Amino acid sequence: MNPSRVLFAASEVYPFAKSGGLADVTYSLPRALGQAHEMCVVMPLYRFIDRSAFGILPLNRSFSVRMGVEEYPIELFGCTMAGVEYRFVYSPVLCEREFLYGPPESGYEDNAIRFGIFAYAIVELLRQEPFAIAHLNDWQSALAALLIDQEPQIATKVLYTIHNLAYQGTFDPSMLEKLGIDPKFFTMDGLEFYGAINFMKAGIAYADTVTTVSPTYAKEIMGEAFGCGLEGFIRHHRAKLHGILNGIDDEHFAPESDSALSIPYRDLKGKAVNKSALLKECALKGAKKPLFVFIGRFTWQKGMDILIQNLEKIALYECNIVILGDGEKEYHDALALIAKQHANIALSFGYDESFAHRVYAAADFLLMPSLYEPCGLNQLIAMRYGALPLVHAVGGLADTVFAPKEETLLEGQGYGIVYHRSSDRAFISAFGRAIELFGDKKRYSAIAKHNMRCDFSWNESAKIYSALYETLIG
Repeated sequence: MNPSRVLFAASEVYPFAKSGGLADVTYSLPRALGQAHEMCVVMPLYRFIDRSAFGILPLNRSFSVRMGVEEYPIELFGCTMAGVEYRFVYSPVLCEREFLYGPPESGYEDNAIRFGIFAYAIVELLRQEPFAIAHLNDWQSALAALLIDQEPQIATKVLYTIHNLAYQGTFDPSMLEKLGIDPKFFTMDGLEFYGAINFMKAGIAYADTVTTVSPTYAKEIMGEAFGCGLEGFIRHHRAKLHGILNGIDDEHFAPESDSALSIPYRDLKGKAVNKSALLKECALKGAKKPLFVFIGRFTWQKGMDILIQNLEKIALYECNIVILGDGEKEYHDALALIAKQHANIALSFGYDESFAHRVYAAADFLLMPSLYEPCGLNQLIAMRYGALPLVHAVGGLADTVFAPKEETLLEGQGYGIVYHRSSDRAFISAFGRAIELFGDKKRYSAIAKHNMRCDFSWNESAKIYSALYETLIG
């Protein structure tokens, strides 16, 4: 067995399929780890993936997996990109859908079966080829940890990463038989979760090592406020839990070479050109006013209630606001109603990667009022592009954004506006501090320039993952 060979499994990987930050991590982390390990990334080959655009070709390998009384055919496809090998699992039940996951009422009530197929396919790959490590990500691949544990002929060690504890993959217990899982695993120590099957519990219980995406989040999920009902179970397995900060791909998020921008830049003069261009694109006026932006999903987690409840108040300041994202209809409607009444608010519904880059490049401040945030990538990207994050100090936000209390800015540490209690009063106070800081041009510029020089790449975190791999291999 090659001790450095890793099978890295995820349900979504940029640029093939993306619904959120998971896809960015599963793209950039294997690339960073590829310097020390032979990485092979495996994901489903959803029907919307453009096979020709990415050079995805059949590997002329097929097999079937049995779950309960049913057999599901599997075809393998592959490509190589940026030195990383990609394997794609194709099975009609798993892949022939318009969306990745979808709500159950829209024809996705068989997600347990779909990602059960994916888990069984991962195990079959481990039977066919030697891998030292199987690195599983989030609930969609978590069941594979249990399946691998029950295969004594597979010597592969398992590392499981929790990206967001709120999404656990819970299903009706009637799915046990359909998944081919022995009822003996439906216990508090196994898959059972308040009468339901819980895929994420399989990852936590049966993996050799468990990681999550920031040190603070690793502590938070052992408490009731952030544990999503699994806090006791996680505390039970705390000896194998590690909090490792996510990074960003500093080649993809690089203002000095970003082709999506009006002009690439290395300093704040170039950033100002991008700001003027975006204001024009969004029909906003006042390049000297601070530009606040929000980029993300319109969900409760991201603090949309706090943002919407206070949006009219902050719009009364001398500032411009750009909001880019997509999500729940009630938030769409509320944002649209407020924006109609304020000429300094621009909305862009949906998600456009190039436009997002232009928004980062133009922004003076990034709003992240998240109620919880396992790690967060937006604040790292913003600082790379010279925008200061305004954040609620939870999870990875607490680990990556610090309030500048002294004149001296510590090397490698990012700075922004930080508040510690999720309330309207705290958010408005933080916004006021941002306006005040922007008025101190010398101080604001010093912080923005400092942040642009910080290393938010995977360099250090990849070393920690690599050390965990080596420890598992022994």
